[in-house]
Amino acid sequence: MKWGEFDLNWGRPLKSILAVFNKKKLIFNFHHISSTNSTFIDKEFEEKIKIFNDFRSYEKFFKKEGIIVNQEERKKIIKNKFEKIIIKKNLKIEDNSKLIEEVVNLTDRPNILECSFDKKFLSIPKEILVLTMQSHQKYFPLFSNKDEITNEFLVVANNKDQLGLIKSGNERVVEARLSDAEFFWNKDKSQNLVKQVSELKSMNFFKGLGSYFDKVQRMRKLSALISDELLISKQKVELCASVCKTDLVSLSVGEFPELQGIMGSHLSYAQGFDKDIADAIKEQYLPIGLDTIVPKKPYSITLSLTDRIDTLTGFFSINEKPSSSKDPYALRRIALGIIRIIIENKKDIKIRDLLSYSSNIYLDQGIKILNDTLLKDISNFLKDRFKYYLKEKGIRHDIINAVADNLDLNKISTNFEKAKSFNRVINKAVGEDIISSYKRASNILYSELKNIKNDLKNTTDPGIFKSNFEKDLYKKITELRKHFSDISKMQNFDETLILLSTAKNEVFAFFDNVKVNDESEITKNNRLELINFLCKTFENFIDFQLIKDINE
Repeated sequence: MKWGEFDLNWGRPLKSILAVFNKKKLIFNFHHISSTNSTFIDKEFEEKIKIFNDFRSYEKFFKKEGIIVNQEERKKIIKNKFEKIIIKKNLKIEDNSKLIEEVVNLTDRPNILECSFDKKFLSIPKEILVLTMQSHQKYFPLFSNKDEITNEFLVVANNKDQLGLIKSGNERVVEARLSDAEFFWNKDKSQNLVKQVSELKSMNFFKGLGSYFDKVQRMRKLSALISDELLISKQKVELCASVCKTDLVSLSVGEFPELQGIMGSHLSYAQGFDKDIADAIKEQYLPIGLDTIVPKKPYSITLSLTDRIDTLTGFFSINEKPSSSKDPYALRRIALGIIRIIIENKKDIKIRDLLSYSSNIYLDQGIKILNDTLLKDISNFLKDRFKYYLKEKGIRHDIINAVADNLDLNKISTNFEKAKSFNRVINKAVGEDIISSYKRASNILYSELKNIKNDLKNTTDPGIFKSNFEKDLYKKITELRKHFSDISKMQNFDETLILLSTAKNEVFAFFDNVKVNDESEITKNNRLELINFLCKTFENFIDFQLIKDINE
């Protein structure tokens, strides 16, 4: 911001610039201020000025005055005093490095004050108390060893408080704020959540996508479809979706917007809703990044997915899509949330069906879809986020392409587990045997396909095999295909990979002893069909064509 009539923008008014190097004054101008080797030594009286020739004398002088110039030293003083207090009180303090950094920068002579507020305010939800103290007042609330919040808190003051005036002043401020919060909380509890749903009609969701009332109606229908997949109560899911946004019109969220969802959970629980519903409302915005927790309970999973799919479909339908450099509506984070929920719960969800149904719900509400390639665009966007997630998990680049290039959105979790399993063994004997078997077969197959006139029929005739090597390979392929047809075995990807690796003996024996390019056109084509049969069987796992072998 600007100070006085000058053009200089700075966080605080700049009065002087002290610049010394090798005990010599450095002279330069910065806006209206000229550098010098002196500085003010009393913030109240500007006529008190002192010259300094080096940093050591500067630091030593102010330390005598009780001012700690070194930021790390201030941080250490604060943390040490915190530690002594919580040991004495047998309490805990939340690890909040961001707030610590903030108070370190707000003080130069830190002094810790032990404060408290009226215990009656402990009836307010814990999150309101914490937010009021930490975010609004820069205080540090204290907790019991059972993680229950207490009525005690610590203040990092910038002066000693010999008369106790700073302490009492801070206690008055926090009690005033908590009195307001208590009023909001009690007022909100008296408002029936179901009746509050109609209030969402006056709250716009986004231009072209209706109100929040319209959104919860879409979510209610969409969540019912997911409930069928997760085998949970459709009636409870629809109720959960209907009231999940009502806290947006509450006084508490109006005062503490960071608590949306959390306040809805507290209000629903206070009004007698099932714990499943209260928890789902609280967790509907999870996850909020790559490393944050994801919802694990069925109703929470349903509500979180529903909210994200509705938002993604809506924004893409009106062409509010992210560009390469901008994502103002955090749609990448929303899409990544969908990917994480599915993968980290190890549950395949029929995302393609949900996206299609979601677009139809928008049409039913009379909302015009401006994107002619809506489903294709969202599908590609989700595939891109799937690739990003795999990359962040350390999956090799070619494996990512092999599982994601033709990704079935209904099998996101399955494909991730395949990639993870193959990534573990790709540089081991199992992986090397699989790749060498497939590559030897596919290289010969695609080389010979260039020279034949007719396409392969994807069938091979065991009746015209001329050697045991052909018969052994066919038998092995049959064993592999039987494994892939068994759903229970197919989900054990480590076992599947070991089985694929065992085919190396038959594959190499076949190519070492059988001439594929036989003089007989019938025999040649039958052998190509056998090799094609092998490659297609391997590709039931992933697209091995995109996997690089050890020599590539």
